[in-house]
Amino acid sequence: MAAAASTKSKPAPKAGANANPKQKSQMHRRSRTGCYTCRLRRKKCDEGSPMCTACKHLGLACEYKRPMWWSNNDARRKHKDDIKMIIKRKKLSEKSSHTIQTSMNSPPGLSHSLPTSATFTDPLDRTRSASIDSHFPFSFNSPQSAHEFTPFTTPQLAGDYMFSPYSPYEIDVKTERQMYVNDIPTLRESTTSTFSTYQTPPPPGTILPSFPLEGEWTEQVYSERRESLTEETLNVNFFDFSHGPTMNSRQVAIELDEGDQRLLDHFIQFVLPTIFPILESNQHGSVGSDLILPALQNNKGYLHCCLSIAAQHYKAAMGIQGEEIDNDVMRHRYSTISSLCDALNRDENHQQILETTLSLIFFQCCVGRFDDSLPDIPWHQHFQAAISLVQKLDLPRLVSDPHEQLLQAPFNMTLSSWIDILGATMQGRAPTFAHTYREKHLSANPSLGLRELMGCEDRVMYLVSEIACLEALKKDGMDDITLCHHVRVLGDQIGLTEGIDDAAVLPFNSNGTLSPKQLTKNVTAAFRLAARIYLCNLVPGFHPSQASCIGLVEKLTAVLQTIPSGPTGFDRSLAWVYLVGGSVSVAGSSFRAFFDDRIVQLGDSANFGSFGRVACLLRELWLQADHQQATSPASATSEAPQQYIHWRDVMQMKGWDYLLI
Repeated sequence: MAAAASTKSKPAPKAGANANPKQKSQMHRRSRTGCYTCRLRRKKCDEGSPMCTACKHLGLACEYKRPMWWSNNDARRKHKDDIKMIIKRKKLSEKSSHTIQTSMNSPPGLSHSLPTSATFTDPLDRTRSASIDSHFPFSFNSPQSAHEFTPFTTPQLAGDYMFSPYSPYEIDVKTERQMYVNDIPTLRESTTSTFSTYQTPPPPGTILPSFPLEGEWTEQVYSERRESLTEETLNVNFFDFSHGPTMNSRQVAIELDEGDQRLLDHFIQFVLPTIFPILESNQHGSVGSDLILPALQNNKGYLHCCLSIAAQHYKAAMGIQGEEIDNDVMRHRYSTISSLCDALNRDENHQQILETTLSLIFFQCCVGRFDDSLPDIPWHQHFQAAISLVQKLDLPRLVSDPHEQLLQAPFNMTLSSWIDILGATMQGRAPTFAHTYREKHLSANPSLGLRELMGCEDRVMYLVSEIACLEALKKDGMDDITLCHHVRVLGDQIGLTEGIDDAAVLPFNSNGTLSPKQLTKNVTAAFRLAARIYLCNLVPGFHPSQASCIGLVEKLTAVLQTIPSGPTGFDRSLAWVYLVGGSVSVAGSSFRAFFDDRIVQLGDSANFGSFGRVACLLRELWLQADHQQATSPASATSEAPQQYIHWRDVMQMKGWDYLLI
């Protein structure tokens, strides 16, 4: 009746019309099988596969399976606002792109938008740079303005997709659910989520024109990219991930129920890209395809660990409070520990146990908020178990014995070393494997893979280990004269790690792509300055207000300005550097204003993991230090050394037991 009434109220159709109003109403009815993005926008979806036309045009994620944000009103509202902003940016970008194309003398044929992962067909077009999208989301405190780069970078960036040696590929993660009635298997369902090594292009709305594969201009871009790859590309088979032979199939089958499937999807989409960003920038796709996904399939404890981490990240990112999400975190956390205990009792699969134990420690540095009150085992207790496994696997000898010709660095030993060295600085003790690092430092092959994994050159990290050893000796009562002698020697050693061409500059090639080589130089320079500050802390009478310390903090601030910022930047890989530098920055220091700006650029990501905990710790430290300075200014005639509040003192007062790396 309602349909009939509405038909009567409409004007009569014109002569020659083929469809009556009722048929038109039916034809424009919104499909219930369309993608959830079109449903949210209340737009008709053509249900294209794998992406509908609307999502493909706007560069949106096209999801036909019910996404996690759909069931949360706040998340749905935020997602809709984000889409509106993307559409607005796209319109502005189209206008600016039209202006650029009509005002500059560009090669012919630059009118096509860059193809998405769903539109790749030609094998040549399916190749792309390992870090093509890294250039755009970053914000730099540099004198250059954006308009100086735009006309030159966009045409050449399209060339990177064509000439890179690494092809994007997808891995299907197949999960299955089995229903039992009276212990008899009945219904069996399977779903597939996709992990893609194709990185999302620059922010939606940015138009990257393509060009024909002919002419001198094309050949110039190709030769520039080829030269860049010769200098930049690192060994993609550098690490031994201890998963056995490489997977022949790119489909991973995991049996999960519906709730855990959503957690796995969230982990792959949101957590996985944040775990080892520097390794990912060097070896595109290896974090997911070589490390995470094989471990998810083959290691039950590792799978539960990742699901617990996913629930923890989802809780923090969405601001959800409630028993259901807390139960997900604790259920999988308990299952992880149970799997570890069972494996330890059987005394088998030591590589898998170590892998899971290290993930329990390190993944916590990527997720969660500082005020998360759910019960957990302290990181250093997990690491004691990891130490036993490292020794049982004889990894220290394997990496330090010159007679052992290792073709690949043991990934578990590299990650253990990173945690061991920086974890020792958190507790003011000597690293467990300090002797191994000392041997590596003096050997003909000092590399342990720390630069490839985390960005800091190995020898600098070995010297951080030596400084931690010196601090432990100071606590044990080393006299001041001997202490100062060692400080001077270590200071000279830090200087020897600095090369002539190690200046920190913006890490981009002439064609606009991220330079992994320059990025690691910048990260190493930041860690080197943080190591000097850490070393100066050991000198008797040290105070942050001393001119030498202020100068080091200013230099560190300048180096950090060359690190790409924002949610897709690398600030979260420098939590320890920000902690050490920020802990001695005085009121009015440019470091504080710079750090606040980086927090703003990170957005919600600044609240998670080690970076969020460092930000909270520094705010509390600065509050107490500034109050102390205001209430008890040091007397100019006093001979007693000025006291300052150490960041470990604040952690102890607050009852915080963090691993800030």
